[in-house]
Amino acid sequence: MNYYATLGESCKDAATIAALLRAGISCFRLNLSHGSLREKADWIDALHRAEREAGLSAGLLIDLRGPEVRTGREVSAVMLSLHETIALSALALPETVAAGLLPGQELCIDDGGAVLTLENGGLCRATRPGRIAPRKSVALPGLALHLPPLTAEDLADLADGTSYGVTAVMQPFVHSREELNTVRRAMIQAGLGGALLYAKIEDQTGLDALPDWIGGCDVVTAARGDLGVNLGLEHVPAAQKRIAAACRRAGKPLLVVTELLGSMTERPIPTRAEVSDICHAVWDGAEHLMLTNETAAGKYPLEAAAWLVKCAETAKNA
Repeated sequence: MNYYATLGESCKDAATIAALLRAGISCFRLNLSHGSLREKADWIDALHRAEREAGLSAGLLIDLRGPEVRTGREVSAVMLSLHETIALSALALPETVAAGLLPGQELCIDDGGAVLTLENGGLCRATRPGRIAPRKSVALPGLALHLPPLTAEDLADLADGTSYGVTAVMQPFVHSREELNTVRRAMIQAGLGGALLYAKIEDQTGLDALPDWIGGCDVVTAARGDLGVNLGLEHVPAAQKRIAAACRRAGKPLLVVTELLGSMTERPIPTRAEVSDICHAVWDGAEHLMLTNETAAGKYPLEAAAWLVKCAETAKNA
């Protein structure tokens, strides 16, 4: 089994990272949507200090921006109540995306934590209250976007990858083998030909095309956050089963991520449902399990890591 933690405000100092390594975490994810490698150099330095302190080695996985849509860096954080409005322009979406939105389009912010509906006049009305903040994901259900697989910022981070010790690259919203080939070529050109390539399934298009592109990556990732927004929460379990079955047939490793221990951002023990979720992921063949907000922003990153390892190892040996 391979266990991952996400770097963030709750997990950015050498002491915490060393403790996570001792708890069984073997790879750390850096979400580049919130800052480049250079901007997060202090966190990466802390990771390498922690490796030396703990006497344990760790991987560094960079999660690229890719074609994912997010609110802009300059967005002001605000909590919207039900039916409250906000200007579409206030979200600072990429111009190429904002220009193609029509009245009636839903905008699901931060994995559906808030849902807006675009109205005439460029206003968005909150149909699900929630928080709007900088660099939060924006899913647009029913809208087919055709964005390049890599941004200029992605290419710059890949170029810096070797100097920061990057060992793996994660590509969001994979739809085709051609996209993965593009990313792989960029990795090779940047001197990261030996790094692993993880491919995220985040919508119906990527899920349906999985048999066609599965051979182009090293690890398939069931990214349940955007899957839940784009498919509907009730369809995520079946989608995860379908992904797991495809990985078993192809002999491809599977990573499962998003809210494995979501409640532990606020409490020191998991729910029974979360324990069951982890065990069933392992029994379905997942060899890789990742914590995100639990370690990046949660109150109990060490406890979450310990529970992740305990549950998965128990399931593996059951």
